Amino acid sequence: MTDFKDRKKNSNVGKVVIVTGSGKGIGKSIAKEFAENGYSVILNARDESELKEAANEIMQETMADDNNIIFIPGDVSREENCKSLIDGAISRFGRVDVLVNNAGIKGASKKITDLTVSEWSEVMDINLKSAFFCTREVLKHMLKNSMWNNNIDNNFSIINISSVHESLPQPASVPYAASKGGMQMFTKTVALDVAESGIRVNGIAPGTIDTDVNKEVLDNEYKKKDEEQHIPLHRIGKPDEVAKVALFLASSDASYITGTTIYVDGGMSLTS
Repeated sequence: MTDFKDRKKNSNVGKVVIVTGSGKGIGKSIAKEFAENGYSVILNARDESELKEAANEIMQETMADDNNIIFIPGDVSREENCKSLIDGAISRFGRVDVLVNNAGIKGASKKITDLTVSEWSEVMDINLKSAFFCTREVLKHMLKNSMWNNNIDNNFSIINISSVHESLPQPASVPYAASKGGMQMFTKTVALDVAESGIRVNGIAPGTIDTDVNKEVLDNEYKKKDEEQHIPLHRIGKPDEVAKVALFLASSDASYITGTTIYVDGGMSLTS
């Protein structure tokens, strides 16, 4: 007898997801979660060797068919690379059901008076401009193929990975916080633009998650304990806790949710 999990997995077979910034961290965990649940997955990041390693790891851990887990390297802050990513996915699988805009960097930790134009632009380009480029290109496909007829299983979905700092200020992080604040409004506005077509656009705002981005804090016991004291649940989050929310937002279980950002932060945003 097929159990509930297997039925859900089988219902996703044939669906395709692109996850940017998926060579490691939250992005890799999201890619793995979708692969475990029957999706064909396109991984993307700038480092090709890192991507290859991530793809092999996902295939081994999920027993996914290697024909359904591919990677397309490229810097998605560049318009031509975003076009190649979306075109490559459609050329390979004929469709894209879900786009996860996860690519991002934290950037230099400096006060605004010490920031250079290039440091500002790098964060904005990778964190926000890449989401614009990839979303615009994938929507050309989604809008053409949208089957909005109250059939919730046919809905396309875009998920933007933001940060708790889209609404919670952080010292010496002006470009990062500004880019994530922009991501919040980007999510809401695009959701409004495409709602008539049944395409849903949502965000996820992680707090402190156990990834390389937070290595400086996690590798220092004093800093780690101090960080945990500022989180109401008193622990650091895991990448798969973000990944499971992404899968939910892409599913028909979230069919009436759009323009929303879900905070996966252990209650961190409650302390502002």
